[in-house]
Amino acid sequence: MHGDDSEGEGDGNHRGRGVATFAAGFGGIALKAGDVGYDEARAVWNGSFDRRPALIARCRTGNDVIEVVGFARESGIPLAVRGGGHSLAGLSSCDDGIVLDLSLMREVVVNPASRSARVQPGATWAVYDAATQAHGLASTGGLISSTGVAGLTLGGGIGWLMRRHGLACDNLTAADVVTAGGEVVRATTSADAELLWGLRGGGGNFGVVTSFEFRVHPVGPIVGGLALFPLDRGEEVLRRYRTWAAELPDEFSTLAGVVTAPPAPFVPEDLVGRKAVAIVGCWCGDPDVGQRALRPIRELNPAADVFGPMSYPVLQGMLDEGAPPGRRSYTRSGYVAELGDGLIDTVLEHGERMPSPFSQIHFHQMGGAVARVGEEDTAFGSRRAAYAYNVNSMWVDPSEDEIHETANRDLARALGPFSTGGVYVNFLGIEGEARVRAAYGDAKYERPARLKGAFDPQNLFRLNQNIRPAT
Repeated sequence: MHGDDSEGEGDGNHRGRGVATFAAGFGGIALKAGDVGYDEARAVWNGSFDRRPALIARCRTGNDVIEVVGFARESGIPLAVRGGGHSLAGLSSCDDGIVLDLSLMREVVVNPASRSARVQPGATWAVYDAATQAHGLASTGGLISSTGVAGLTLGGGIGWLMRRHGLACDNLTAADVVTAGGEVVRATTSADAELLWGLRGGGGNFGVVTSFEFRVHPVGPIVGGLALFPLDRGEEVLRRYRTWAAELPDEFSTLAGVVTAPPAPFVPEDLVGRKAVAIVGCWCGDPDVGQRALRPIRELNPAADVFGPMSYPVLQGMLDEGAPPGRRSYTRSGYVAELGDGLIDTVLEHGERMPSPFSQIHFHQMGGAVARVGEEDTAFGSRRAAYAYNVNSMWVDPSEDEIHETANRDLARALGPFSTGGVYVNFLGIEGEARVRAAYGDAKYERPARLKGAFDPQNLFRLNQNIRPAT
């Protein structure tokens, strides 16, 4: 039993007393409704979720984490784990439960000699990148710098360096994990290697990671940026992009998408507010070679082109303004084997009709180092896909929820015939057990389910893209 959502008044009062008693003796910072800082601490990136936990337990040490896990286990109160709070599905919080908040644990220690970095779970990629780039080093992170290191890595970790250096999880070499039983397990390639396998793409199902260790790589100035084209040139541009991207070396990771051109200084006035095709990318190598690699896209004469040499952290923050915290968001996603003509036509047709200027359609180019890791070497699935797509509807007014969610589902259905059936777990919404299984594939799913059964047989860590424990 994990608690009953239909508890009686007496049960609720008992729970409240238990929370108050725990909060009084907690070694970290305990916040309850009415406390100063509670409303700020319960806010998450996706504004569609306005949850009110019974307790927000802000941990400062690994011992704090052990305390919270033990209290949740013994009390039966639902437990959500928050790193960066960036979960698309709003899984960083819960109503009437406990939020184990890791955001105060943000330390990053870089060892240039061993080319490694040790990171606490509350760090964002902005914090991590600043620390590693101080030594000219980096490893694959996300595309929005406010995203948490923990959640992105545990779900796999698509990012700008992935075709050269692999996913975020491919660079994870060790982790310290607080299990459901309150034990601390160090997972490496030689000790508890099966747990490390699960942490590389299996999400937050197996415990609370209190320390990540990454392999980091020399990354100097990169060539990054984006090019914008009016949507009415979309067919021409995306067909050229398809051919160009297929021939790119691993140094170039790219994204193609449909967006609304922002009111930015580099965007021509007649394109602002109109739908556009965006080609975005990162060349991690010799900048001169990267500039030459861009020629086929530049020969199309984009309406805006801000590709050029820049630091890696600048690129990591380039898209932040398009995904600020607090906007409402609804996502559907999948993988495709190719950008065929029918797929391109479908994307352009629905992209033109996107009802919000904040909504976007992304196709993240996979391949390279991602595909060279064996399909069974990590929990992450669908390594052989050509592209991961993400239909991300974003808006502000709650009264428009149905409009934007309906438009999103319509496009997702239209993309269905082109999809491989798989899905990137970090792009999942609240979509049910079958879709979580699809993130790993039926053949692979039983392995993380067995691992879940070994480390969390009672499914304490279930407020996530949940893998049910095998019995």
